[in-house]
Amino acid sequence: MAFNHNHRYHPRLLGLVPPEAVRALDVGCGQGRFARRLAARGLDVDAVDVDGDMVRVTEALGSPGPGKVTARHQDIVAAELEANAYGFISCLASLHHVPFETVGKLRAALAPGGVLAVLGLARPSTPADWAVEVVSIPLNLVARGVVAAGEWLNGGTDPLPAAPVNMEFPRMGELRRRAAELLPGSTIRALPFWRYLLTYRKPLPRPDHTTGG
Repeated sequence: MAFNHNHRYHPRLLGLVPPEAVRALDVGCGQGRFARRLAARGLDVDAVDVDGDMVRVTEALGSPGPGKVTARHQDIVAAELEANAYGFISCLASLHHVPFETVGKLRAALAPGGVLAVLGLARPSTPADWAVEVVSIPLNLVARGVVAAGEWLNGGTDPLPAAPVNMEFPRMGELRRRAAELLPGSTIRALPFWRYLLTYRKPLPRPDHTTGG
């Protein structure tokens, strides 16, 4: 299949899944590729997408086990999410399709100790952001060349429908400011291939040291 910048980061995202996580939410699941990788790790995954075609593809491809993928045709902005329910929530190239304030709803849906991982797209703000942007250009050419050669040798490309694309991206500086407000303690790092990784871990409850009299 054609080189996909999001798929390139699947192993890195899987490395952020807490060992104790049993349920996951994949927001903007697309064809369900990452949801299936989570299920292969043993998590039960709610795979949500606003595009009906993507949900049908995810349903048709099913679950690899041992975890189960449940595809849902939902707008995450309007969806009612169970509080403290998910050990891991992922958003792959989907957060810029909705208001950034949606992360507040995702934070509430995380179980204590759970992780929100956002692989997103944004425009650079700082010299360091621009440096990563420039390095991405030759890396992208090499990667696409390698994958194109593989397609030619294997006789075809991915026949599945592609997810909708939104080319309006926020700036990294704005993302960092909003994340500090809505996801205190989160980190944002610029990545090659025009991506950033936002990571947030929901704090565990503080132990109650009070004693009865």
